[in-house]
Amino acid sequence: MTTASICTIGDEILIGQIVDTNSSKIASALNAAGVKVNEMISVSDNGTEILNGLEHCLRTSHVVVVTGGLGPTKDDITKKTLADLTGAVKYYESAEQLEVIRRVLTVRGIEMSDINLAQASVPETCKVIVNECGTAPCMQFEFPENKYGHKCLLFSLPGVPFEAEAAIPKVIAAIKENYPLENIFHKTLCTFGIPESTLAKRIEEWEDHLPENLHLAYLPNPILGVRLRLSIYGIGEEEGKQELDRYTETLRPLLGNALYGQEEDSLQSVIGNILKNNGKTVAVAESCTGGMLASLFTSVAGSSAYFYGGVISYDNSVKTGVLKVKKETLDKYGAVSRECVEEMAAGVRNLMKTDYAIATSGIAGPGGGTADKPVGTVWVAAASGERVVTEKFSFSGSRKLNIERFASHAMNLLRTQILCRETGNRMREE
Repeated sequence: MTTASICTIGDEILIGQIVDTNSSKIASALNAAGVKVNEMISVSDNGTEILNGLEHCLRTSHVVVVTGGLGPTKDDITKKTLADLTGAVKYYESAEQLEVIRRVLTVRGIEMSDINLAQASVPETCKVIVNECGTAPCMQFEFPENKYGHKCLLFSLPGVPFEAEAAIPKVIAAIKENYPLENIFHKTLCTFGIPESTLAKRIEEWEDHLPENLHLAYLPNPILGVRLRLSIYGIGEEEGKQELDRYTETLRPLLGNALYGQEEDSLQSVIGNILKNNGKTVAVAESCTGGMLASLFTSVAGSSAYFYGGVISYDNSVKTGVLKVKKETLDKYGAVSRECVEEMAAGVRNLMKTDYAIATSGIAGPGGGTADKPVGTVWVAAASGERVVTEKFSFSGSRKLNIERFASHAMNLLRTQILCRETGNRMREE
């Protein structure tokens, strides 16, 4: 199978100043084309480091895609390093890229300088892939089999994300001209409410019986839960899809109610579909999650059909004044309690006249915890009709991570409540 390595260049990535989004975009495109990505590395703006990194990638993969270090400034040294790597003695001017440079600078009202002009100059060993979106050309280099033990292609792309992304189709086309590509298929099932280790134990026997060309990956996320991705390599399209379908169908019963969707589904999108299909509505009452529940709901297009709104009752005066939580409840049990979130959920549901409501109250940290209610404690409630279901969760993590977990577990409690109620209603109707 044709394999690839992705190398990003730049101190700004290594010090955490920017997030590397290029690698994920490139990897996704390569995978869809039938190229298996073996590794991703990042190296500093240093000629020796770049050279060592690229030679490592060329020894281990058929295709290497590099991003970064191609700008007009002195710290952008990728082009020179690639010339050294490929033994280029001379440079030549790419007329097509020069024309793009002139156009880009004219639109921006910038006068052409020697530095801009130099960007159109490339090593004699490269084939230019014209960058239509910027001034730095994309470059393609080829290495014979006797250089690294196998034929290699190296593509050097700009680090600017939209420029790199625009070049990907041309890179894929060049790869297809040089390598026979095999099919890669994936299928993903989405679960929530089962820790990764517990989930692995539950499906251990099933996983042990997977064939060699079928691979399972666990993809945990505090908001999405644990996603199970099945991948199959080097197989015909129809056969590959049938194999994935067959194994995922045997996996589904093992997951039970923890299974909530597949592929790109999220808790909020799945909940939204159920509400919309049943003509039902929801509202939220938030304390510790500070609007995150509302944000999750409204991140789904068309959520106005079922999401009415929310109340961020961060201060107790809002809990009592708007949501009608009894003062006696707060005095006796505190804001972080079963009793408080029950009244919050009922209060926002009555206020907004919705079928469902969820409420959260907890201690996100880093301060505010007590012996009885340590940081990471949250009470959540889901209300429907006269029924209110509550649950207490305890987490340990940063404030941001705690809030994410509070919100996602509240969403999942609502999901199970809706499934129970709507499925029960359908069964009675039938």
